[in-house]
Amino acid sequence: MKHVIVGTAGHVDHGKSTLVRALTGIDPDRLQEEKARGITIDLGFAHTTEGENVLSFVDVPGHERFVRNMLAGVGGMDLVMLHVAADESVMPQTREHFDICRLLHVPAGLVVITKSDLVDSDTLDVVRLEIQELAAGSFLDGAPVIAVSARTGAGIPELRRTLAQLAAATSGRPASGPPRLPIDRVFSIRGFGTVVTGTLVVGAIHQDHELRLVPSGRQVKVRGIQVHGRSCGEALAGQRAAVNLSGVDVADVTRGDTLTRGDAVTVTRRVDVRIQLLPDARPLRPAAASGSIRARVNSRLVSPSGPARRSRPDRTPLRACISMRRQHSSAETGSSCAPIRRRRRLAAAS
Repeated sequence: MKHVIVGTAGHVDHGKSTLVRALTGIDPDRLQEEKARGITIDLGFAHTTEGENVLSFVDVPGHERFVRNMLAGVGGMDLVMLHVAADESVMPQTREHFDICRLLHVPAGLVVITKSDLVDSDTLDVVRLEIQELAAGSFLDGAPVIAVSARTGAGIPELRRTLAQLAAATSGRPASGPPRLPIDRVFSIRGFGTVVTGTLVVGAIHQDHELRLVPSGRQVKVRGIQVHGRSCGEALAGQRAAVNLSGVDVADVTRGDTLTRGDAVTVTRRVDVRIQLLPDARPLRPAAASGSIRARVNSRLVSPSGPARRSRPDRTPLRACISMRRQHSSAETGSSCAPIRRRRRLAAAS
């Protein structure tokens, strides 16, 4: 079975989690506040099996206030499922999530038009045109665009088939080499102690392995492993895993740490980087190089006896390079469908 990580991006918080639940039967919204407010605040997780592929969904927040949480969940994606609401079309936060996926070089994906039951066919056509304009020249240019409704079930079977086809075409992750699991959740379970979760991007982790937390350097031992809620003796590259650790307290682990082999990583405070600016970002001034900037950088895998061993470069978006646009509320637009109606009137007038 191939394990494929599917990231759900876009500004449609309630629509994303509802669609993931329709696909998997699992509600990715874990927090009571998320359920009460109808928005995604932190990362959510779900999974399902389609043919020979296990699809692990990472549902990221859409609201601009929680973009840091969003960034924590998009690093290990094999596919992106970009959500666009039929009654709102492409919004500023949709563009920002799309830009982040481009900066991270997400290899493939598709676009899902949610809430298709709320609009007529003419409005759907307008939304498709705006998606086509957004994706032109990008990795989503020519990607499938599927209109669905989690409420009525329309389009869900087609979406399942398309996800299975895209997953089958993805390249697997290398199971050899030092394991590396970037941590996105840390919590404690009574009687078990510290548990961390993340996507194993390379290598394998076995029960009773002695590993190291980077950058703190703390030595830990793997007491137990779960993959999608099932206990197992090992986790392989490409799988979402929960790892029970001994030798460390919850307070000593934070999101962004990496679980890896002790002799595999060198931690450094000086790095060479290649920066890619978005077309609408403000240009970097030469004087900026002399400033002091706080940053969190993924540790580069450096073998003590040779160069880095990894399948692809680490990438992380610099928040300052992403242009933020103000997202209008429904009170400002009159109703959620108002932006599309205005665009349709302009199109008709021209």
